[in-house]
Amino acid sequence: MPEYDRPREKMIKKGPRVLSNLELIAAMLGSGLEGRDVYSIARDIAALLEKGLKNLTLDKLQTINGVGPGRACHILAAVEFSRRFLVQEGIKIINDKDVLTQVPELQTKKQEMFLVLTLDGASHLIQKRILFIGTLNQSIVHPREVFTGALNDCAANIILVHNHPSGPSDPSQEDIALTKRLVAAGRLMGISVLDHIIVGKKDHFSFQKKGLIETLV
Repeated sequence: MPEYDRPREKMIKKGPRVLSNLELIAAMLGSGLEGRDVYSIARDIAALLEKGLKNLTLDKLQTINGVGPGRACHILAAVEFSRRFLVQEGIKIINDKDVLTQVPELQTKKQEMFLVLTLDGASHLIQKRILFIGTLNQSIVHPREVFTGALNDCAANIILVHNHPSGPSDPSQEDIALTKRLVAAGRLMGISVLDHIIVGKKDHFSFQKKGLIETLV
């Protein structure tokens, strides 16, 4: 491999931000082994990561050809260290105003968008995901799609957010029915739906602030 393409040399010259996910894993591994280069091993680790962090275990890592106990521990330690550091420095979502700072684009969108914010047990933001764009209804917004990301993130709670491009933020009967359905699904899976926020052109509506989330059983 040319020196300029080697992940560690590339990191030294240009910094970690320019590296792809695959290159970052390869840089962490350092080298391959006889008959298997470092990128082949990194590719298998990336495939495991794509299934969600809950799949990143000592046993599963060691099923990859080229990853022994030492490398598996090294990878898990790096992931756990990053997780703890990011949680310390991360964004905390306490109320509806904190949510709005994460979705400023919704007020000007001309299409309806549905997002899910996943949170840990201490209310730190893990991930913001756009799940749907277009007219929303119960048949399109299925609990499977809503909670898949939350399960992969090992989230304790989620917050639902969508916009009303037409203007008013008042919830429709469809919005209320959808929220009720997702709150019930979350309770079955042990993931709380803390709020559903609807963003209008000039204002917003919070189910939690209006005391509606607790009544949706």
